[in-house]
Amino acid sequence: MNIGFIGLGAMGQCIVSRLLSAGHKVTGWNRNQDKCAPLVALGMREAAAPCEAARAADVVFSSVTNAQAVRAVALGENGIIAGLPKGSIYLDMSTIGPESSRAIAQAFAAAGLTMLDTPISGSPITVRQGKASIMVGGDLAAFERVKPVLLDIGAKATYIGASGFAAQIKVAINQLLIIEVIAFGEAVALAEKGGVPREIAVEAILASVAASPVLGYRGPFILEGKMPEVPIADVPMQQKDILLALEEARRLGSPAPLAAAANEMMNLCRGLGLGRYDFVIAHEAYRRLGGQST
Repeated sequence: MNIGFIGLGAMGQCIVSRLLSAGHKVTGWNRNQDKCAPLVALGMREAAAPCEAARAADVVFSSVTNAQAVRAVALGENGIIAGLPKGSIYLDMSTIGPESSRAIAQAFAAAGLTMLDTPISGSPITVRQGKASIMVGGDLAAFERVKPVLLDIGAKATYIGASGFAAQIKVAINQLLIIEVIAFGEAVALAEKGGVPREIAVEAILASVAASPVLGYRGPFILEGKMPEVPIADVPMQQKDILLALEEARRLGSPAPLAAAANEMMNLCRGLGLGRYDFVIAHEAYRRLGGQST
């Protein structure tokens, strides 16, 4: 297919690489043009604006930071909506609230165009491995048309339901993931305070029934010298996602005490000057609270 791709950050880089490897023709755009160069070297064509990336595309993806950024690249003066041909489909892979996603989809529908919310569950690591999962909300027939392309990106593409439903479940999944990683840091800090060496505590947890894929690749980051220089998701990025969950909880009247506690740990990490690290650094924040390091 001819594919447009808007947003070439860490996830976008991995996704476009997979699409090119699968034989698709990709035209990409990023606000920071430096991000385009590695993909142009792989065969991607660079567009001057989102509308240009959309103009000859069968499918256009976006993967950007937040709802404001999605609105800008989708509905702005040179946005996707200005170039998307009739019959082509816009898929937004960003993590945003369901109400924001529905509002953007309604603007496309009013223009006679189709938008699906298609958030991806995974990290650059799982995308590169072909193990990511994509959730889809919106028109079922449109989902069936784009499913083969989605399976070139990840191992699973699941139809969740009406517009905004995929965005809704992505917020919930990220809520669970963030709480899980923070709870992991709390547990390791407790074991360390009791005298268990950190390496042994991590190994034991990852071999236990409490293990999970996200702890499998992220847990070892807390070992000496293992924290990545470029985080998979730094503290502010994950706090953005936990705040989406808390906003949904407020809107729906659904209790979320563990999400609230996770948000406070993100506040603590930032207050301690740890915000630039991957959010698994919450383990270090627990250590400091417990008097184990300064």
